[in-house]
Amino acid sequence: MKQDVVIVDTDERGVATVTMNRPEKHNAFNEVLVADLQEAFGHLARNPFVRAVVLTGAGKSFSAGADLNWMQEMANYSMEANLGDATRLADMLHALDSLPQPTVARINGGAYGGAVGLIGACDIAIAQDEASFGITEVRLGLIPSVISPYVLRAIGPRQARRYTLTGERFDAAEALRIGLVHRVERKKTFDAAVNDIIERLVAGAPGAQEEVKALFRDIWELDRTGDAVRADTAQRIARRRTTDEAREGMAAFLGKRKPDWVGE
Repeated sequence: MKQDVVIVDTDERGVATVTMNRPEKHNAFNEVLVADLQEAFGHLARNPFVRAVVLTGAGKSFSAGADLNWMQEMANYSMEANLGDATRLADMLHALDSLPQPTVARINGGAYGGAVGLIGACDIAIAQDEASFGITEVRLGLIPSVISPYVLRAIGPRQARRYTLTGERFDAAEALRIGLVHRVERKKTFDAAVNDIIERLVAGAPGAQEEVKALFRDIWELDRTGDAVRADTAQRIARRRTTDEAREGMAAFLGKRKPDWVGE
């Protein structure tokens, strides 16, 4: 029986867990994994029942980045073929970054190369304390090109320059310090920490969360000190204040009750 390289499970809360399932290869990317992740993210984006998405890896690793056997094959392909392959990887990362639902990277083990791009494309990242990281492309004579927007946004240009130029590995404590992850937990408290974040996410209004994500994506691309930002943010909050969700949220807060989007 053919093994599914991506497994999607959705619980009764509407929390979808996307598991990269190539444990024997440390969940390294190949063309099948990239395509299946892209397909999974596309289905989830269109599913109104899904409230949050958790991305993780099967086995001991989160993801080792690109499968080196795959990369060796691609080195012998034409520029056109390589461009198409790189574009598919870029499109997959964009699909993850563009999901309307909040996303959580559940980093259960090593995360290298392109996997750091996955982490940066998620809204929240939680790592086991034994996880290790590296943006290791320069060690292979490569550059972290398609992941660079997500890495820069997560850790800033100063830290990105260091870790992409050296290709050095670093631990979970350093990942926390530079902003790549939000929280580090021991193995025995790891799942509880992920669930804690999920519970906080499903307590938020889904429409507002979608707009928050769109807001920060758009602001990142604007002149962050100019008139356009002030005009755009004022328009967004004015529009958001008039929605049914906002009215319900404020009424629930003032009435000291749960809003209607929170289940019993």
